[in-house]
Amino acid sequence: MNISSLSKKSKSKLKSAKDLRALEENYINLLGRNGEINLLLKNLGGLPQNQRKKSGKALNELKSSLEIIFRSRRDYLKEKSFSEELKRDSLDVSLPGVKDEPGTLHPVTSTIMEISDFFVSMGFDVHSGPEAETEYYNFEALNIPEDHPAKDMHDTFYLDNGVLLRTHTSPVQIRTMEKQGPPIRIICPGRVYRKDSDLTHTPMFHQVEGLVIEENASFSVLKGMLSDFINNFFGKEMDLRFRPSYFPFTEPSAEVDIKWKKGWLEILGCGMVHPNVLDMSGINSKRYSGFAFGLGPERMAMLKYDIPDLRSFFENDLRFLKQFK
Repeated sequence: MNISSLSKKSKSKLKSAKDLRALEENYINLLGRNGEINLLLKNLGGLPQNQRKKSGKALNELKSSLEIIFRSRRDYLKEKSFSEELKRDSLDVSLPGVKDEPGTLHPVTSTIMEISDFFVSMGFDVHSGPEAETEYYNFEALNIPEDHPAKDMHDTFYLDNGVLLRTHTSPVQIRTMEKQGPPIRIICPGRVYRKDSDLTHTPMFHQVEGLVIEENASFSVLKGMLSDFINNFFGKEMDLRFRPSYFPFTEPSAEVDIKWKKGWLEILGCGMVHPNVLDMSGINSKRYSGFAFGLGPERMAMLKYDIPDLRSFFENDLRFLKQFK
């Protein structure tokens, strides 16, 4: 048994291992249960008595020596592997960082919020209601007669279960008047639906309607409030006019126009709440009066941001939406 030659060969194998996997294989081949050195130790019994003790001592010393070499090489290879990994995955901290690109509110959403904020500052509460409505709340309670064109199938989306998609947010006003008595100051933003689609109309759009029911509500108060709102929204003094109009649920009624570029442009409708609407909602029309108004946030946003096509709001084109950060 040439232990000297075995020692030289074994130490060389462990020291020359290029990576942890090769080192582990060499260790098992030398010092594993069936490794070369352990097999020699098991076979010491076959040696003459005078050689057995000497060879056993030499093999045990070699085994201890190889364990030390193995641990040292293993630590070195681990450190080397870690350093190479750091080098491979290193970052150049002098480069500018990658920033997350924040999202933005949709221009219609931000317009609704801006409108709502103004009226909330005037003491209004924000109310909402169902988008699928009954004919009573959408038409009858608003003094809209049976033969009114708005009830035609070609204007209104009727559902199979006897209800319809609301054509305005006015039903929220009726529900509020039924649930609570005056004084009432509310705005009702929400989605509404009509069978219409072109450059300035879509089948689904938004409305913000307002309602005031008080003992001394008057048309002059309505005019002053809407003038303040329009000037606040556009950020400057606007020329506007109130044009007589007709709505079944208000009397007298008016449409509000603003001076825009080379002419007048209608932006909202308003009027004094019709006594029939108050009475049907359980409010004494002899004691209380009220006014209401309604406007389209899409139209307001188009004017404020100079957007030519209403359909741009619904096409989800990020190039368009990113302009409103």
